[in-house]
Amino acid sequence: MGSSQQGGSFGDPQQISSDNVKGLCLALSSSLFIGSSFIIKKKGLQKAGASGLRAGAGGYSYLVEPLWWAGMITMVVGEIANFAAYAFAPAVLVTPLGALSIIISAVLAHMILGEKLHIFGIVGCVLCVVGSTTIVLHAPQERQIESVKELWDLATEPAFLLYATLVIVAVVIIIVQYAPKYGQTHIITYVGVCSLVGSIGVMSVQALGIALKLTFSGTNQLLYPQTWVFAVVVVTCVFTQMNYLNKALDTFNTAVVSPIYYVMFTSLTILASVIMFKDWNGQTATQIITELCGFVTILSGTFLLHKTKDLVEVSSPSAFMRYPKYDEGGCSNQEGIPLKHRESMR
Repeated sequence: MGSSQQGGSFGDPQQISSDNVKGLCLALSSSLFIGSSFIIKKKGLQKAGASGLRAGAGGYSYLVEPLWWAGMITMVVGEIANFAAYAFAPAVLVTPLGALSIIISAVLAHMILGEKLHIFGIVGCVLCVVGSTTIVLHAPQERQIESVKELWDLATEPAFLLYATLVIVAVVIIIVQYAPKYGQTHIITYVGVCSLVGSIGVMSVQALGIALKLTFSGTNQLLYPQTWVFAVVVVTCVFTQMNYLNKALDTFNTAVVSPIYYVMFTSLTILASVIMFKDWNGQTATQIITELCGFVTILSGTFLLHKTKDLVEVSSPSAFMRYPKYDEGGCSNQEGIPLKHRESMR
């Protein structure tokens, strides 16, 4: 199996391929659409919750809300761009660029939803950009794949099968045992399911995207059953993520959900990609360490966004996940309160 990863990083001008450039552009446009979709969907969830059972409480009234569907369409466009990006560039390059969606989401939440963005939140946004740039400049080249059978061989190696098994077991345990008890009070519950499932989904998206790219290039991969297995996994993961992301958005602050989801999703996706596609093979220790430093910089930025959100409204950095937000007139807004605690406040 050939690999264009050998001999340099994305930051070496002689190593920049047209595929990586296409993947980079698609990833950036994807972040723009996805970051905006968080806000549109949040507005739709709020409108739907005012007239029916909230998504955080297990309701599906948002399905008849046009604004939610507008947000969903925006997200789909972003995901399509993201899907295409994975067909051209490795996950180690594409996934960290989702940091841009955090910045867009946080800024729009501040402007449209009235969710305060502290000055240190702005610093966090800058750190996300710096970290993403560092990773882009040192990311490996995309592995050259000639057939979906090669992808299937990678996906069925013992190391990745072990990872996939652990993910499935963890998701089942969270959904069955922890989500009913802690879903309304602990953001990690819903976001954890989204991130774990998403890491497997991205690997399948990348495999399916490469298969389609080969098909459009004249080598039909739709004849292989492995292509359709990857497609089924993609659909399953997408619907699972959509369900639990809706629950997270409806229960917790948008500017909190976005960075935590990004950190967990990106970390697990990079781990899955390194295991399945062996992205770091052929890179020097310096390149790998630099990529990790860039990722830590992004984590630092998202941490600042997380801890400084609503700093003006509450005295504790974690209290915004437990206590009400306030509107401009000083009136309590129960939208930010976990549902199971609202009755006790009345």
